[in-house]
Amino acid sequence: MKRHAVFYWLIGIAIAATAVALSFHFDSSVREFMAQHQSHAMRNFMRYVSLFGDWPLHVALGLLLLGIAWIRDSKKWMRIFLAMLVAMSIAGVTGHVIKRTIPRPRPSVKTEIHWGGSRFSSKYHSFPSGHVGASTAFFCTLFLANRRIGLACLPIPILIAFSRMYIGAHYLSDVICAAILGILCALLVTHFCLRPIENRQSKIEN
Repeated sequence: MKRHAVFYWLIGIAIAATAVALSFHFDSSVREFMAQHQSHAMRNFMRYVSLFGDWPLHVALGLLLLGIAWIRDSKKWMRIFLAMLVAMSIAGVTGHVIKRTIPRPRPSVKTEIHWGGSRFSSKYHSFPSGHVGASTAFFCTLFLANRRIGLACLPIPILIAFSRMYIGAHYLSDVICAAILGILCALLVTHFCLRPIENRQSKIEN
């Protein structure tokens, strides 16, 4: 691995570690802020964002885009859309395993315990956010493949993350850790699935 790549990885790890630490520190503050700034209209809107921001719609969107790319015979975009679906799937499965392994009550659950609870009840599946992990992996893969289009879509997982906190489904640390998980899955899939193909094509063209 080149020196500049190692440097970037170290910077990324430091930023991620700082973000995680700060998110746990401000969990209670953000939860209270969300609770104090509730409105009926905004809550209904955020519920719809949360509903349509779940993984089934992402799968439907990915398959639709994959079908369009197949019809247009665009092998490049077929690979990208397939990679987006794979990254999202990895993030979703990993997040689900973590939820079952490390139960955490959702902010809306009235309990004195901060960690632990039933591994089979969705009320104790707060950490990490499955919505945010899947959406971040999905759109971060797009960003890594195409900066311009991906950057325009990044507000989507951010809005989904905000909606999950607003309706009391997750803490700040839940969405931050889920976002980091999604980014790691996107980097993993891009590195092993997209980059080797792009490098081979570049060699062929040259």
